[in-house]
Amino acid sequence: MTPTGPGNAPDVVDVVALGESMVTFLPTRPGRLADVPSFERGIGGAESNVACVLAEAGHSVRWVSRVGDDAFGDHLVEAIGGYGVDVTHVRRDPGRPTGIYFRTAGDRDGDAHEVAYYRSGSAASAMSVTDPDPAAVRAGRMLHLSGITAALSGTCLDLMRDLTARRPGRPLVSFDVNHRPGLWGGTGAPTVLRDLARGADLVFVGQDEAWGLHSAEAVRAALPEPEVLVVKQGAAGATVFEQRDVTFVPAPRVDVVAEVGAGDAFAAGFLSATLRGLPVRDRLRHGHLTAAAALTVPGDLATPPAREHADRLVALGDAAWGRLRLGPGWTDETQRADEEV
Repeated sequence: MTPTGPGNAPDVVDVVALGESMVTFLPTRPGRLADVPSFERGIGGAESNVACVLAEAGHSVRWVSRVGDDAFGDHLVEAIGGYGVDVTHVRRDPGRPTGIYFRTAGDRDGDAHEVAYYRSGSAASAMSVTDPDPAAVRAGRMLHLSGITAALSGTCLDLMRDLTARRPGRPLVSFDVNHRPGLWGGTGAPTVLRDLARGADLVFVGQDEAWGLHSAEAVRAALPEPEVLVVKQGAAGATVFEQRDVTFVPAPRVDVVAEVGAGDAFAAGFLSATLRGLPVRDRLRHGHLTAAAALTVPGDLATPPAREHADRLVALGDAAWGRLRLGPGWTDETQRADEEV
């Protein structure tokens, strides 16, 4: 798959990422939210996470969103812009706040994990078909979206339907299903997300969030339209369906520090390799490595491995890849992966 954008106009970037980012409050120690005495401030948002990692990987990236005209909005714009992301098309809303959320330190898949969102009526929920600027949104070789945006409001859902509508001249549309049941309140999320995915060119979906389907092949049968479908299968690996070809690549073993941000990092690694025109096996391996960078740090965002370092690991033979084990600090080029020691 070769991303094609609206020509070579000066305003064209590699990737436009659209979606809500929030200020994240991370606990200073494990425990229930009721018991944690203090928090550290961070940033969190599926699409902006992807934007930041892609920018650090050397791509030109624009984040499009809305934030409040408040201090938290200032922080988001400054922090995301600090990664090298173009934030000039982020709207400031004087009448709505920037979203925030709190989470516990534990694994988000565990029973003890808690997340408290304060995003209802946020500035980002006011996005619509006419706001943000449609030209700024489509001025990329690739447009990255996620199902989270569709859950924010009726106008956000209208925007997502418009952006995933198949029409001539649009950029390559990347869509991460990102089904978050807590945002949908028991409404028809499966149908909505499946319909949006069908309009995209490249789709990421976790097998655990794929509408109760229990195999990668069943997910493909439910989503035959996207040219590229990536089914993430947790620690086992991921399968890509590209036209008639099916490719599975196992994930390396990872000494996990925190399981937050890995899905966004995987998408960023895969998209970066797609922009570089790499073969599907290498795209999957870059996705796994970028996810491993996120898994081996405590926060949502991690610095991806340098391109040369990642390319060297991606080029390993199958046996050497299978022996690969990655722990904290592995992205430092001066260190050696376990299989090479």
